[in-house]
Amino acid sequence: MNKKEIFSQVIHMEERIGSMHHELGELKEQLAMLIEENQALLLENKHLRELLENSSEENDAKEQEPGEPSTHIRSQLGEGHDNLARLYHEGFHICNLHYGSLRTDGDCLFCLSFLQQK
Repeated sequence: MNKKEIFSQVIHMEERIGSMHHELGELKEQLAMLIEENQALLLENKHLRELLENSSEENDAKEQEPGEPSTHIRSQLGEGHDNLARLYHEGFHICNLHYGSLRTDGDCLFCLSFLQQK
């Protein structure tokens, strides 16, 4: 092999590596979108199940005496904050700048400051 052939093979290999790198980047973006979509569907499914449970509990509560306080209302007080904390720990932004997008660069100061507020 002469030097020109070796050089042309190296250039060809570099081009293939570049195209593979580009394909890998596209696959990574698609995977992130699928993960976000899956998480959103899981969350929606959970909320729908909670709504179904709540509606059955409300039907049961209507059968109670009218003066009795509902225990379900007291249990929901910190639930929203807990859900946001869970989403953050699962790797999603909860700040208003990037809400719902996947956290890829570690912790987000905006999200953390939001979690510290009560």
